[in-house]
Amino acid sequence: MAAPEWATREPCLMGIDEAGRGPVLGPMVYGCMYCARSYNDTLATLKFADSKTLKEDQREELFESLKDNSSIGWEVDVICPKELSAKMLKRSKVNLNEISHNSAMGLVKRALDMGVLLAEVYIDTVGDPEKYRIKLTEKFPGIKFVVAKKADSLFPVVSGASIVAKVTRDRALRKWAFDETAQNMHMNTGSGYPGDPATKQWLEDHKHPIFGFPTLVRFSWGTCKPFFNNAVEVTWESDEVEEDAGSNGSCKRQVKLSSLGFSGFKRKSEEIESTGKGRCKFYQARKLELIRRFQ
Repeated sequence: MAAPEWATREPCLMGIDEAGRGPVLGPMVYGCMYCARSYNDTLATLKFADSKTLKEDQREELFESLKDNSSIGWEVDVICPKELSAKMLKRSKVNLNEISHNSAMGLVKRALDMGVLLAEVYIDTVGDPEKYRIKLTEKFPGIKFVVAKKADSLFPVVSGASIVAKVTRDRALRKWAFDETAQNMHMNTGSGYPGDPATKQWLEDHKHPIFGFPTLVRFSWGTCKPFFNNAVEVTWESDEVEEDAGSNGSCKRQVKLSSLGFSGFKRKSEEIESTGKGRCKFYQARKLELIRRFQ
């Protein structure tokens, strides 16, 4: 996608803000808005404000007006609950601050790749403002970064980005389509914040003792843990490991027919012994073998 023509000819300002960092439900959305530096005085007259200070209908109206404004550009990065949880729970964990930083930097890179002549970027801080500013400056030398607490109430371009992010998240929640097919799911979620009684009740209503929560939920949040104190315990078995095999001292055992003195026309990857010997105990007990399907 190409940038507007004016954005490729004039130095531009960009504001970046997020919506949905704290809730246990729904996506976290980063939004940006940019305009020519010469348009900044006009931008200040458009009544953009921190989205948290506006009513929903006001945010919707302002979002539609900025979409129709040919002197403004905007982009969003929607990070779904499943992605947030997967990153925060993986073996090499990615914390929420790093996820936030990466999303913001991704929006800057996207604008640059589109051809926007970014001169200044204003952003609401995540963590220490000065450390964040240095990190951004090292990543994108030549761009002036202003990182500040409550930036969405200080700079109109960040206020606009705040509206972009908030409206995008609100619409995503209103139109949320559950991946799960269980009946009686509803969206009476309350605010989505962990301390909201309505949100806690929704979590209670939608928990499953084996499968956990629907994908609307950020299951990495500490809020979710108490709901599964009496959940079904599941043990996952891995293939047996042979300690003295391979260059790194261990490898998965996979007994093949050829190693037992048999030969045939099967591909090597299909030569797993039909008894399942050497594989996970689940397969051994049931004498299951690997079958490869071709479409």
